[in-house]
Amino acid sequence: MTSLPTSESDVIVLDRVSVRYRLLVDPRVSLKEAIVRFRRRKWVDYPALSDVSLRVQKGEVLGVIGSNGAGKTTLLNLLARVIEPSAGRVRIRGVVSQLIDLMSGFHPDLTGRENAYLRGAFLGLTRAEMHARMPGIEAFAAVGDFFDSPLRSYSAGMILRVAFAVATTVDSDILLIDEALGVGDAEFQQKCAARIAEYGARGVTFVVVSHDLQRLIQLCDRVAWIDGGTIRQLGTPIDVVSAYIAAHS
Repeated sequence: MTSLPTSESDVIVLDRVSVRYRLLVDPRVSLKEAIVRFRRRKWVDYPALSDVSLRVQKGEVLGVIGSNGAGKTTLLNLLARVIEPSAGRVRIRGVVSQLIDLMSGFHPDLTGRENAYLRGAFLGLTRAEMHARMPGIEAFAAVGDFFDSPLRSYSAGMILRVAFAVATTVDSDILLIDEALGVGDAEFQQKCAARIAEYGARGVTFVVVSHDLQRLIQLCDRVAWIDGGTIRQLGTPIDVVSAYIAAHS
């Protein structure tokens, strides 16, 4: 078996990676039936990703597109080490931060500021480190007096502002983003794009999953189109997005 060739600039390498989930054929049974029929229940392997090979270089912004259920979030969870591959190898160099679930590490009864401290702790920062970064987080989030109000009073866009501000203040080498950039308003999306460009110039690598195709064309160096758990096309944003639109028109 031939391995995917790599270089010193590669920070993410997927070498013939597959992810399979075990699913019940008929999970809709009562508890009694489940106990009686336990040995006879049927399981099937569902291939979420199949034989995927991919290299992402330091400082690159990679967009990922595909229909719902194509395997995009599975790919991000693989890179975040939330799940392990069923086959193949995943090699990642550097510290990984993620913005996959907006409410991950947040509590609705805590204020935006308190949640920023909390998520920072989950990301490995001390309270002193977060205290030093808090003015910058507050300024970037720009939610005004809501920063000291409970998160349950926030809109989805306001939660995104705080989550993105915290995620990009961590000294990470790779940042994974799932659909988050489509939540905020146009002004905040521009701020996010500017920060991604700034951090990319510093060598931070981004993997961005989104249905906002025009945004990905503007942000990304390359785009990967995932279809049925495999990479159907990988290349320049305009080429891949154009092919994707043509296939769905």
